[in-house]
Amino acid sequence: MAPDRQVTLSARIPVAVLGATGSVGQRFVALLHGHPWFELTAVAASERSAGKRYRDAVRWMQSSPLPRAIADLEVVNAGTPSGVALVFSALDADVAGPIEETWARAGALVVSNAKSHRYDADVPLVVPEVNGDHLALVREQRYGRGAIITNPNCSTIGLTLALKPLADAFGLSRIHVVTLQAISGAGLPGVPSYEILDNVVPFISGEEEKIQRETRKILGRLDGNRVQDAEIVVSAQCNRVPVVDGHTECVSIELGRRASLEEVRDVLADFTAEPQALGLPSAPERPVHLHAAEAHPQPRLHRDLDRGMATSVGRLRPCEILDYKFVLLSHNTIRGAAGGALLAAELAIARGLLAEHPASSVVAAR
Repeated sequence: MAPDRQVTLSARIPVAVLGATGSVGQRFVALLHGHPWFELTAVAASERSAGKRYRDAVRWMQSSPLPRAIADLEVVNAGTPSGVALVFSALDADVAGPIEETWARAGALVVSNAKSHRYDADVPLVVPEVNGDHLALVREQRYGRGAIITNPNCSTIGLTLALKPLADAFGLSRIHVVTLQAISGAGLPGVPSYEILDNVVPFISGEEEKIQRETRKILGRLDGNRVQDAEIVVSAQCNRVPVVDGHTECVSIELGRRASLEEVRDVLADFTAEPQALGLPSAPERPVHLHAAEAHPQPRLHRDLDRGMATSVGRLRPCEILDYKFVLLSHNTIRGAAGGALLAAELAIARGLLAEHPASSVVAAR
């Protein structure tokens, strides 16, 4: 699908990654290499890594080679802002909150993958195709020229991408979701092999509460300077399974009004949004891929569709308890983490939220 408008920049924007040595931080580094809008100029981590070359501080776990130019960067202390205007945070939630605020007060736009600020009233929790209008909340923040934008939980992102077109077309009243979550979602060093091999772990700390709370906020309505949560009942059960990447979710939904199976199918298949219309660099061509094969989607086959930035939906059928049920799959460390944050930053820039930075002048042409 050709974009309605093409957004370009006058120059690439220097960016930093906080928590660059961790699992999500490494994914940020890999995706930023060669990005048309962003140039990675600073990698930051804890005090014990500061001062080392990145190649010496990181245990590189990505399938692509560590880019040489980035390998030679000196790691800086994540707690000390460096003047970079755009920052991606992959910090652990135990330390992320105050460090991200420090960078925002120093004038940076911080796009965070941590949970620390997700529920702040003035902080947008953004899935760009779902609630890009919530970015307007940053103008209510107290950080001067800086601001904080948050990326939702990895399972919530895949879920809300599938729910958004249904909510707009038919309304939603009740959602039940059971997740089968990949081990990469646990970060490094991850789940011990003796616990996860030949096993399913039916508990992930805090995960069910995140999905239930975040889904209502993301699908909520921007009302002036705050978000009114969607009046939807969400019930989640979360499991860790022996899959490396790709979260699978079994979803049942109750619609706000009657709709045929064909109507539901068409709405999912036809869904596009602002990132596609603008042709943003990280936007998938199709946010939702609808599969007709009986045993699809599957993590090994479908997690990398649209560069890992799409949600796959399959097994769509009537539900004997609610209205419809389906299975969805999304890549938890690309769309559900670093890739989703890059797309949120791209949309924020296209909406002029880095207007004071000389490298962020946006030219949109039809």
